[in-house]
Amino acid sequence: MLKFWKKKPTDEAPQPPAASEGVLAEGAAAETLPMQTTATAPIPPVEPAPAKRSWRERLSGSGFAKNLGSIFSRNPVLDDALLDELESVLITADVGVAASAEIVDDLRRRVARREFADASALLTALRADLVERLKPVEKPLAVGAQKPFVLLMVGVNGVGKTTTIGKLARLFTNERRSILLAAGDTFRAAAVEQLKTWGARNGVPVIAQGSGADSASVIFDALQTARSRGTDVLIADTAGRLHTQSGLMDELSKIRRVLAKIDTDAPHEVLLVIDGTTGQNAISQTRQFRDAIGVTGLVVTKLDGTAKGGIVFALAREFGLPIRYVGLGESADDLRVFDAAAFVDGLLPAKLGDA
Repeated sequence: MLKFWKKKPTDEAPQPPAASEGVLAEGAAAETLPMQTTATAPIPPVEPAPAKRSWRERLSGSGFAKNLGSIFSRNPVLDDALLDELESVLITADVGVAASAEIVDDLRRRVARREFADASALLTALRADLVERLKPVEKPLAVGAQKPFVLLMVGVNGVGKTTTIGKLARLFTNERRSILLAAGDTFRAAAVEQLKTWGARNGVPVIAQGSGADSASVIFDALQTARSRGTDVLIADTAGRLHTQSGLMDELSKIRRVLAKIDTDAPHEVLLVIDGTTGQNAISQTRQFRDAIGVTGLVVTKLDGTAKGGIVFALAREFGLPIRYVGLGESADDLRVFDAAAFVDGLLPAKLGDA
């Protein structure tokens, strides 16, 4: 049962139509259905976006930033104690044992050569090292000339995948691009409703089928619709899954095969959403999804409130996959294009005494 939802932003949340509505014959074209509304679950009205908070404002409250700042505020002397504590903080924040050792060993050698006049100079060197490690993965997503540009979103349950789709829809809409969303997470009825809510909030249509429908079929129909309408970008949601669930991982391969029947290059981007609080488990998640579907970019969410933000460095070192976006908060405008220097500056005190 294919349903096509489209509504301008409203102060009320959409409800799915009754089961008797919109039943289509096999092979029939998508039907545009009126969206029912209810006063029991209001959608917050769209308000003018406030001025964006800086990366430092967003990240300085994270556990990683606080711990790094604390080192230099409590022990601004160039000695082994400072360097040992720095290594401990990096490892605890999931930068990784190998990467943390590399960073601190290099600083230790430079301290022995008396390259730093004081702890402030060491802080400057640490910043340069961290930025250099992230620069190679600072590659913003470039929407190509393909129409539609197909963006497939993957990830495990609870990482904020559907919310990230809503934020991407806002971002692309602000760029004056036409968007279509595909509710490919058919295992959770709540996921479909959440995507419809984001679509209504942003004035973006959503293609959905009944609960339990074949995910590949939903996304296939959405691609056909997007092509017929000349849509710029199709963003397809998929069911959240554990990276150890081989059956669900195989479904991702099926989605790729089905899309290739219409466009041999689709999907043009596969974004894996990683929860920044996950820690080292993000490494195994990335490896499994990369092998199953061919991940082309990462989105790291929830970085504003975690002590584990160092996973960004571990992912960069292990895979070298482009980090397209990071999540720095809950609002629609808190999904930011990844900026290596801004990210590192948000973690470090601007100068000693700022921590």
